[in-house]
Amino acid sequence: MEENLALESNPSDHPRASTIFLSKSQTDVREKRKSNHLNHVSPGQLTKKYSSCSTIFLDDSTVSQPNLRTTIKCVTLAIYYHIKNRDANRSLDIFDERSHPLTREKVPEEYFKHDPEHKFIYRFVRTLFSAAQLTAECAIVTLVWDDQAVWNVDYCQILKDITVEDMNEMERHFLELLQFNINVPASVYAKYYFDLRSLADDNNLNFLFAPLSKERAQNLEAISRLCEDKYKDLCRAAMRRSFSADNFIGVQRSNAILS
Repeated sequence: MEENLALESNPSDHPRASTIFLSKSQTDVREKRKSNHLNHVSPGQLTKKYSSCSTIFLDDSTVSQPNLRTTIKCVTLAIYYHIKNRDANRSLDIFDERSHPLTREKVPEEYFKHDPEHKFIYRFVRTLFSAAQLTAECAIVTLVWDDQAVWNVDYCQILKDITVEDMNEMERHFLELLQFNINVPASVYAKYYFDLRSLADDNNLNFLFAPLSKERAQNLEAISRLCEDKYKDLCRAAMRRSFSADNFIGVQRSNAILS
C-alpha cells in the first residue's frame, strides 16, 4: 500500500510508472498516426538502418554514456510537450517576459499565447549546455533534478540582460512548482533515459546508427565479461552469507542434460 501511495503522489519518481512527458506526447503521436492513415501518407524511404546477417548496426548512446547531441534533442522534445500540453497556470507574473525580460528585444504583446517550437527550445538548451560544458547525463537529470554547483550569477553571464535578483526569484518559484527533490535513484534515471528513446522513436528522431566494428565488439565483450564476473562475485558472497556456521549445508550441483 505504501508503494501504491508513493506512485499516486509522485509518479515521476517511481521507476515503473510512465513519465509525464511521455504521457503528454501520446495525444500528438496518435493524431499524427491517424492523420497519416487518413491521408494515405507514404512513409517514404526508410531512414533507420536495420541489422542483417552480415552487418549489425548500433547507436553510440547507452544509459551510462548517452550521446550528448541526441540526448539534448530528446530532452528538449520532452520539454516541448510539457509546455504544449501543460495544465499549470499560464499567467504567473514571475515568468512574464514583459515584466522580466531575458533580452533587450521587444516582447510581442501576444507572445504568451504561442508555444515555442521544438527547434527554438533545442537551440536555447544547447547554448546553455555548450556554455556551461554540461554532460548528457545532466540533460536527463534536469527532467527530474539538477543540483550542479552553478551560481545564478553564472547564468546571468549567458543571459546578460537579466539581473541576479530576478533570476533568484524565478528559481524560487520554479523549484516550488517543480516540488524540488534532490534524490534521483538509478532506476528512475534509467526509466527517463529509455522513455526519452521511446519519445524520439515516436517523433522520428532517430539515433545515429553505425556498423558494429571489430574494435567496438571487443569492447562490448570486455564490458560484458566484467559485469558477468562482478555478478558471479556477488552471488558467491551472498551464498557465503546465507550459510550458517552451525548448520552448514553444502550446495549440490548436477550436470545439465541437453537434448
